Amino acid sequence: MKNQTTVDVIIPTYKPDASFEVLLERLEQQNYPVDHILIMNTEEDYWDEHLIEKHPKAEVFHITKAEFDHGATRDMGAQFSNADILVYMTQDALPDDRSVIRELVRAFRDVRVKAAYARQLPNEHCRILEGYTRNFNYPEKSCIKSAEDLPKMGIKTFFCSNVCAAYDRETYRELGGFAKPSIFNEDMIYAGRLVKLGYSIAYVAEARVIHSHNYTNMQQFHRNFDLAVSQAMHPEIFKGVPSESEGIRLVHRTAKYLRSIKRPWLLPRLYWSSGCKFLGYRLGKLYRIMPRFLVKACSMNKEFWNYRNPEELEDED
Repeated sequence: MKNQTTVDVIIPTYKPDASFEVLLERLEQQNYPVDHILIMNTEEDYWDEHLIEKHPKAEVFHITKAEFDHGATRDMGAQFSNADILVYMTQDALPDDRSVIRELVRAFRDVRVKAAYARQLPNEHCRILEGYTRNFNYPEKSCIKSAEDLPKMGIKTFFCSNVCAAYDRETYRELGGFAKPSIFNEDMIYAGRLVKLGYSIAYVAEARVIHSHNYTNMQQFHRNFDLAVSQAMHPEIFKGVPSESEGIRLVHRTAKYLRSIKRPWLLPRLYWSSGCKFLGYRLGKLYRIMPRFLVKACSMNKEFWNYRNPEELEDED
């Protein structure tokens, strides 16, 4: 009989640099052992074999840019694993300490939990607005979310992030894994399915990774366009679940925070950035009636639209 839950880490990469090796080192230094580190790399020409030569647990699998898909690529990594728990990370996330894997695994002691995600801390270059957003979305207190929380939490009930998230492999395979194809948001779509089936999602604040971005306003627009597209493609998950109210609450809370730290001159930047997010989100919801060239111009993941039509995507769902 197996004495310990086994864990594999799956990381999609694209043009990883030397900092990626820091992630590998920190994973190997975890106080709960990782069995394998499966790297799903896009475009072999951009891969440096020296990145893993000192890391025997790491194995790389190459795909082309045309083959990359947010759900399918991660699901491909799962097919190479026989571990009990699948931990997904992004190449730009770094464990804050040696207990990230242990804390994520602990969450599965609750038999209702089939997915668990880590707290994201802003990095040293993070701007004030992004830093507050990180603290808003990833608070200090852990929680377990289920269908009972939908009236109170709305879409936040489904929130889960593959920047660092763990999944019960048996359940993952039973449900067919992440939605394929996925333009974005494969983690929330899967978490939403779990909640709808009566399972729970654990937010584990004790599992901390360093990860943040200083997106431009246009990047926020593109990102939220794709977010809304992903929701529109999966009405079976998101229809009737309040969403915009959470964004409005974030704006109000951030404005209050800026006043409290005496940075009122950042308020125009907050409102402009929020407007870009909202516009992208609203347009993404309407992608089906938009001309293809405009959809592609609004999207962050432009390659997604090169090979598929929206009608084909709906047929695959």
